[in-house]
Amino acid sequence: MDFVFELIVSALIVFGGLFALVGSFGLLKLPDLLTRLHAPTKATTLGVGGALGASMVYFAAFEGSLTIHEVLITAFLFLTAPISAHFIAKAHLHEHAELREDLPPTGRPQGWSTFDGLPVADEDDEAGDDKRAAHH
Repeated sequence: MDFVFELIVSALIVFGGLFALVGSFGLLKLPDLLTRLHAPTKATTLGVGGALGASMVYFAAFEGSLTIHEVLITAFLFLTAPISAHFIAKAHLHEHAELREDLPPTGRPQGWSTFDGLPVADEDDEAGDDKRAAHH
């Protein structure tokens, strides 16, 4: 039975290492900040999650102790990584107004969250284009 647990721990470590490697590679190679945010928030979080999963299995199987530390660390990472990525992306969109033009319509009259006053233009509305150009 020890071999099965060793195999599970090894697989989780390899899984975590591969995701961390892919996340690091994506962080280096993706072209701009908004696409680069996906690498550390998705892949690297899963990489750390794999290492923490391996730690949980190891201590439960071989040391006979269950701890909540790894679960708390995983929950903290899974909660904070998307939130911090959202704040970084939002700040980047505030800094670079030209990127807002590519945002899809929200279907609501107020537009995107903190971009006050961005009009939602209809396809037939030429005035909406004029207002948008004047806003930038």
